[in-house]
Formats: sequence, structure tokens, C-alpha cells
Amino acid sequence: MGAFSIWHWLIVLVVVLVLFGGRGKISQLMGDFGKGLNAFKKNVKDEAAKDETADDAKQLKSEAADTAAADTKDKAANG
Repeated sequence: MGAFSIWHWLIVLVVVLVLFGGRGKISQLMGDFGKGLNAFKKNVKDEAAKDETADDAKQLKSEAADTAAADTKDKAANG
């Protein structure tokens, strides 16, 4: 005889029926999983865009500060 007896298979069958019981339950679960995955991907893309925008703003600020410091140095040297 195999590793599982008839009682083991009946218990597995009951658990599967309780978890997934009813027509369309598996497709509903997969649909919910797909919606969650799409929402996750959208949020990751939005966060990446937000981070990129923040990095651009920091770079512009840094460049503006460097330009101001250079102007101040030039004024001090000339004046």
C-alpha cells in the first residue's frame, strides 16, 4: 500500500473542499491575486518616479548652491 491510507486522502479532500469549496472560488482567488499584483506594481512604479523626481530636485538644489558659492568666491576675489 502507498504512503497514504484512504483516511489521509479523505482528510485532504475535506480540507480542499473547505478551502476552495464552491464553483468559481479558485478563479475568484486568482482574480484577487492578480489585482493585488497589479496594485503592487503600480505603487512600485509610482515610488520609483517619486524618488527620481526627488533626486532631480536635490541635484538642482546642489547645482544652485555650487553656483552661488562660486559667485560668492568670485565677488570676494574681485572685490
